[in-house]
Amino acid sequence: MITPLRERIRAVCTDIDGTLLDSRRELSPRTLATIGRIKDTLPIILASSRMPAAMRHLQQELGITTHPLICYNGGYVLQLDGPRPHVLDSVVIPVAVCRQILALTAGSSLHISLYEQDNWYAPGYDQWTEREARITKVSPQIDPAANVLARWEHQGTGAHKIMCMGDEGAISALQNALENGFSTDVHAYRSKSTYLEIAPRAISKASAMELVLKTCYGLGAASAMAFGDNYNDMDMLTAAGWGVAMANGRDEVKALAKEITEANIDDGVAQAIERHLL
Repeated sequence: MITPLRERIRAVCTDIDGTLLDSRRELSPRTLATIGRIKDTLPIILASSRMPAAMRHLQQELGITTHPLICYNGGYVLQLDGPRPHVLDSVVIPVAVCRQILALTAGSSLHISLYEQDNWYAPGYDQWTEREARITKVSPQIDPAANVLARWEHQGTGAHKIMCMGDEGAISALQNALENGFSTDVHAYRSKSTYLEIAPRAISKASAMELVLKTCYGLGAASAMAFGDNYNDMDMLTAAGWGVAMANGRDEVKALAKEITEANIDDGVAQAIERHLL
């Protein structure tokens, strides 16, 4: 006899943008109510390319501020159930590689933002800065990339994420250049046609989910229900015991999921949880 999901699933791990949030990029009343019914018995782990500060306000709304966070697609993983945040894992793009990537964008109109821990460094206020600040509810520090990289070199750190925003053609050209010349160093994927997110090649949401489940709860990935919509969610859905793709997700994501739930604008995460866990 096959054990029902509600008996097998011991944790929920979900992407944010295009998955958990609605058309207004907010948590809907149904999502808040549904998560509220399970959050005291199942850990709810947010896994995103976002920085911690862009995820904490969602944790507060959901009432899960002591649950772990998987930030930067797994490059920065935090355990939050103690007196202070504990870093479970931190993987960065070295400064030397950052400089080479920035050199590829020299002379272009691309906006390049640099992220490290809970810091967002932008070159100035433009339409891309304002848009990202509005979406994530986080304000950047305005600082030229050269200054940031020099400081990181002195500190012995690097970028948890490089975000490139701008013209689709320029974004495509940069992605091709990275895939041809930096495939062993970084992973670059399009979160939108005008957004290219660059992360260390070594990390993934799947490895971060497995680390969190094992370290914080003594569980394996088979105990997790995972939700996602985009390329950076594929390995997480494959690793989870029950991987759920959103109806609005990429075809490649839907092809490997065990279930396709309703779109994010129709509370797809809440509906799947209601079907299987309540």
